[in-house]
Amino acid sequence: MKNVRLTILASTILGILSSPAALANQRTVDAISQFHLNYAITDNHAAQNGVDCAKLGADWASCNKAVVTLTNNGAAVTDKDWAIYFHSIRQILNVANDQFKVTHIMGDLHKLEPTEKFTGFPAKQSVEIPIINEYWQLFITDVIPRWYVASDGATAKVIANTDTETLSQFVSPLGEQWKRTADDKNILMTAEARFEKNSDVKTLNLQTLRGQIVPTPQAVKIHGQDVDLSNGVKLDLSALSRDAQDAVKTRFALLGVKAGSYPVRSVIATRDFNDDEAVSGAYTLHIGAKEAVVTGYDQAGVFYGLQSLLSLIPTTGAMKVAALDAKDAPRFDYRAIQLDVGRNFHSKDAVLRLLDQMAAYKLNKFHFHLSDDEGWRIEIPGLPELTDIGSKRCHDLSEKTCLLPQLGSGPDSNNNGSGFFTRADYIKILKYAKARQIEVIPEIDMPAHARAAVISMEARYDRLMKEGNEQAAAQFRLLDPTDTSNTTGVQFYNRTGYLNPCLDSSRNFVDKVIGEIQQMHKEAGLPLQTWHFGGDEAKNIYLGVGYTDQKNPEAGKGIIDKSKQDKPWAKSQACQAMIKDGKVTDVEHLSSYFGVEVSKQVKARGINTMQAWQDGLKDAKDASVFATDHVNVNFWDTLYWGGFDSVNDWANKGFRVIVSNPDYVYLDFPYEVNPQESGYYWGTRFSDERKIFSFAPDNMPQNAETSVDRDGNPFTAKSDKPWPGAYGLSAQLWSEVVRTDNQMEYMIYPRLVAVAERAWHRAAWEQDYKAGREYKGGETHMVDVRALDKDWTRFANVLGSRELAKLDKAGIQYRLPVPGARVVGGVLEANTSFPGMVVEYSTDGGKHWQRYNDSARPQVSGDVQVRTASPDGKRVSRVDSVKA
Repeated sequence: MKNVRLTILASTILGILSSPAALANQRTVDAISQFHLNYAITDNHAAQNGVDCAKLGADWASCNKAVVTLTNNGAAVTDKDWAIYFHSIRQILNVANDQFKVTHIMGDLHKLEPTEKFTGFPAKQSVEIPIINEYWQLFITDVIPRWYVASDGATAKVIANTDTETLSQFVSPLGEQWKRTADDKNILMTAEARFEKNSDVKTLNLQTLRGQIVPTPQAVKIHGQDVDLSNGVKLDLSALSRDAQDAVKTRFALLGVKAGSYPVRSVIATRDFNDDEAVSGAYTLHIGAKEAVVTGYDQAGVFYGLQSLLSLIPTTGAMKVAALDAKDAPRFDYRAIQLDVGRNFHSKDAVLRLLDQMAAYKLNKFHFHLSDDEGWRIEIPGLPELTDIGSKRCHDLSEKTCLLPQLGSGPDSNNNGSGFFTRADYIKILKYAKARQIEVIPEIDMPAHARAAVISMEARYDRLMKEGNEQAAAQFRLLDPTDTSNTTGVQFYNRTGYLNPCLDSSRNFVDKVIGEIQQMHKEAGLPLQTWHFGGDEAKNIYLGVGYTDQKNPEAGKGIIDKSKQDKPWAKSQACQAMIKDGKVTDVEHLSSYFGVEVSKQVKARGINTMQAWQDGLKDAKDASVFATDHVNVNFWDTLYWGGFDSVNDWANKGFRVIVSNPDYVYLDFPYEVNPQESGYYWGTRFSDERKIFSFAPDNMPQNAETSVDRDGNPFTAKSDKPWPGAYGLSAQLWSEVVRTDNQMEYMIYPRLVAVAERAWHRAAWEQDYKAGREYKGGETHMVDVRALDKDWTRFANVLGSRELAKLDKAGIQYRLPVPGARVVGGVLEANTSFPGMVVEYSTDGGKHWQRYNDSARPQVSGDVQVRTASPDGKRVSRVDSVKA
């Protein structure tokens, strides 16, 4: 009762102290939050249409025009004490309404506020605010939700119609604005274009697909009879650990296979495997009339052999699988998915579902990107600020209680902008991964992309200084207070986005974090074998080649005053002292220097492998300068910008190269060229399952014959250097515009299955690398495209007829492909990228839907809508339409 009375008293006092100005400001905030906001992109080729993008300082002199429209359906608002905060991944270069101005706050956060010329928002009227943005806006996800209103003393509120993940509620259709340049050669994926693209993928009969295992084994001999599993299986899983046994049993149950009489035995027989087959994960699988036997090189081999048996389980009809003998081993030792939970958080349940699917498709490395500028996502004992502050985003401009809002999180902490994994969460994830033969590779990104850690440790410093404990305060501080460098990171953070690699306290921090995470791995029984250092993008973007100095401007580049720009840490006294002492040549080499220093800490803790994004190690002579036994490099140069050649440099310097190319295996990029799709697209306009399936990761130049560059043009690829071969293949999901778990699964699946195919299996149409061999898109024809297309047709049919239904059973919210369609002579023809899927059509604007039957094509008239439906009938794809 006493606490209740105190609460009431406090509320009463606060009510008395509320000033009239604060109440008036709240009324203004409430009123503007009910405005209707619309965002319309009006010109993606502004530089060609009279706008001097270079003079505005746009990178590569590229900018676009858009209009923000605020419609006030209520009473007039004339108060000037307000600001609308909004998220924009594009820098705002100009505002063409003198009643308003836009200020960049930090990262993607901007502030729109009135100028002295502001005359108010009239009642029942709209106000237009034309703006100019850097670059282009080609997909709907370039516009970020949760614009919000704030004012002194008032509670910030989201503008209601922007509080959504259905972006079309406040973003106008792009229409003809989908091209990056006027001569963009990409093909807009309309229903008709999609129909043409899918037209060579024929539907195969189920007998043709009999015995197809995903990912494809090295060798399979299919026998004449089927084995009936309708009476259930009798599992002997003694070759596996208890947790692995449970994982296998769970998968059998998920796919509807009950316990019963058909024997399934497993055994480890390492000596049965020789030469190239004697590798972790190798197995043989015999499915006979009387029993199935899985023989593994090791426990992983047994587990994968069982997954191959599970791959054959049908999702409809009789519970029969083909009798067969398979011999198999993985193509790459390293087969990975990277998940970014720093930009936006993704739940433990979503991570566990991902691990389940990785196991089903024999992916064995989970690269866990646990920190970034926008969020710190793992509990570290002894450093509570990392999660108390660094894992939360809210409207606290002082950042004393949370990080600034970013990437659509708005003013509140009740969405995936905020969140973290407790020690218990992380340990559960580790145990779950171990049972599924998956190594978890934690990444704590540094020295750039470190703002969440930097701000958290500044809060810790302030707290301990107030307590009078100066020594403890300085122990883990990541900023040099003498550093006044004016620098801007790739995603528009200032010097607070970089931890200082010249400070002993930074090394203290790194050692503390490694040690605590290593202890979690120890408790989970999954030793920490690989530490991912990050290392990427430690640079000032305004010193990049797309900008030119105002004193000597170059055509086609953004004009800025480069004299005001610094390299990261350029004015840090600690770093200058290191340069003076000869420890490092200049500040530009600090990222690689710090990588070497961290490798010593990693090695000292008994961890034998360090990993990094390639650019973080670019100034190191070779892999030998690092302390760890192995150094893995995630290679992420785009092929058409020279990656087909530069990849060799890393392998020839002794690094183990993990192919991670944006233009093929970045899963945050759109599936197709259509503004309604989601994702970033700086590396390519699309990556669908077919493109990933067609990727040759161990012969980079070959890809010039089977794909195009970002603008849809063919390119030429050749390297004269030796190529020792890739160590692995990794797909990446970055989460800047992937805010929810459903969006995460939409972007990952079913592309993950194509990634797994290429990581596990080398196809016959993939050529050996040959130094000096030149591939020219559209000119040379060395790749057997017929064999590739036939292979894709097989794989696409297996996806459509079987694998998608398994994703349904697992509760995965995967992307359903939008159908292709055309009307010829009044008859509807429709297809899909995955034959076997259900296509539906509507002739009454979506009120009623009918199942499309290709053998009895319907007569139609007017507008016809089409969509695909999931095998379980619970979900449908995005709708497209054709005219009869």
